[in-house]
Amino acid sequence: MNWLVVLAALSGALAVGAGAFGAHGASGDAAEWLRTGGQYQLVHAVAALVAARMGAKGAGWCFVIGGALFAGTLYAMALGGPRWLGAVTPIGGTALIVGWLWLAWRAARG
Repeated sequence: MNWLVVLAALSGALAVGAGAFGAHGASGDAAEWLRTGGQYQLVHAVAALVAARMGAKGAGWCFVIGGALFAGTLYAMALGGPRWLGAVTPIGGTALIVGWLWLAWRAARG
């Protein structure tokens, strides 16, 4: 079983659900956090699938883990979690940036 692909696909599904809830079932900061988290998570779920296809599994894992941290902390705050979780969000963002740099490095190597 290819866990990277499985988790990327589940991440995409979660992102769509969070974005829909942000658009239709939440308001204020919660709606914005859900939309932002959903957008970033969905983009990086697709990026993880591309990375897996390219054989850049390290980049793919950065996308899946970074997306979970970035979006997950936003989702948690939107659902009433403590605001200090916002301090964890940039760690996920950093993992996403590392994933893109890893993917670029892998593509440059051929």
